[in-house]
Amino acid sequence: MRFDFFRRSAAEETPAPEQSKDLTALRNADGYVAYTLLLDAQKRVAGYKLGWRPAARPEEAPDAITQFKALVACVTEHLNPPDTPWQLGRSELFFDVNAESLALGALQSLPPEYTVFCVELADLANEELRPVLMFLREQGFSFMLRGATALPEDHELLGMVTHFDVGNGDPMLVAAARRGEQPDHMPIQPIATRMASWKDFEACAARRIDVFADPSCGLPPPVVKTGSHALEPESILIMRLLQMIQRNEDLREIEAALKRDAALTYRLLRHMNSPAVGAGVEIHSLHHAVTMLGYSPLFRWLSMLLATSNPTGSPPFMMKKAIMRGRFVELMGEIMLPRGESDNLFVVGMFSLIDQLLGIPMQEVLSKVQLSDSVQQAILTRGGVYGPFLSLAEACERDTGDAPRLAEALLLSADQVNAAHLAALAWSQDAVPIDGH
Repeated sequence: MRFDFFRRSAAEETPAPEQSKDLTALRNADGYVAYTLLLDAQKRVAGYKLGWRPAARPEEAPDAITQFKALVACVTEHLNPPDTPWQLGRSELFFDVNAESLALGALQSLPPEYTVFCVELADLANEELRPVLMFLREQGFSFMLRGATALPEDHELLGMVTHFDVGNGDPMLVAAARRGEQPDHMPIQPIATRMASWKDFEACAARRIDVFADPSCGLPPPVVKTGSHALEPESILIMRLLQMIQRNEDLREIEAALKRDAALTYRLLRHMNSPAVGAGVEIHSLHHAVTMLGYSPLFRWLSMLLATSNPTGSPPFMMKKAIMRGRFVELMGEIMLPRGESDNLFVVGMFSLIDQLLGIPMQEVLSKVQLSDSVQQAILTRGGVYGPFLSLAEACERDTGDAPRLAEALLLSADQVNAAHLAALAWSQDAVPIDGH
């Protein structure tokens, strides 16, 4: 059902000069998608808060509404195209909106059941906006009240609030959210939007509060392991298998080593037959996979399993982040580098976080898995042919503002980078399950 509020008359089908200017401005609103992860108490990814960072200098950047249109258009194109299922599974997307952006017809292109609009109380309580807000809510869109010191007392307004910004986990705001639940209304979900450190996250997680993990806080401190139990037995086996592949050892010996762990064999075959791999035919053995696809994909698949082989020491969102980064680097590199580099690019991206995932120093990991010099150079110094692609991926993830400069150096357009970024986000949904088993 289309929004009645935003239907155009027949006379409006031909763009007026002003509309043509708007379309031109939208096409010229080059920028980069940025996001903040929404993490639940188990450190699993529950959603993403999306933003748009213009490529131009602040004084030359388009206005805020043009940037928002560009963001929605980009998300629609890559995550919710026509006649295609929503690409992010059950993950929700959050957008900061105001009165002007809420009236945009472009909102029709977003999936209502997975979209949350973050609004201030002044806009939520705007009488002129109320019909639009009510209509959006009826369609299935959700609303997070942000920047407010209390929930609205108006019963109708309160009925529209599905999520509540509780700052850094303010106990009074959390209590207000939980008191605000009504018998005829879904529970109001408190979300901590300000995280100064990972200690703040732990405090919120203990109270079952989801948190927007601010990229400025960096990565969570890894669980460092020492001694004979530094690595899980599965991690050790996977590293041994990776070494055997690097040395081009006989496939029968690799199969024999893999068969010592039935659970790992099962997970590897399950991954080979997942939508993320898309082999086109069911793979029923390691020999069958190598016969069809060769050794390089096997190295890649085992690398992904290595990322999920330490579930007690590495949070689920870090496993997902590593897999997504690997795919992001791979997709950007495919645009510029010769065919056949894909698996190296993926390994560069994924292994750049492997020390965080396994809880041991990077040099120790690299001493156990002999990667090529070009791959090691990229991981250790961000140099060589692969390094700049990794630097660009990190800049996009951290929203450092360096993406335009790094993309220009690689002759990549903002559109190409965004397409790779959102494709990697979607691809990671079908990759190795984050629970590892």
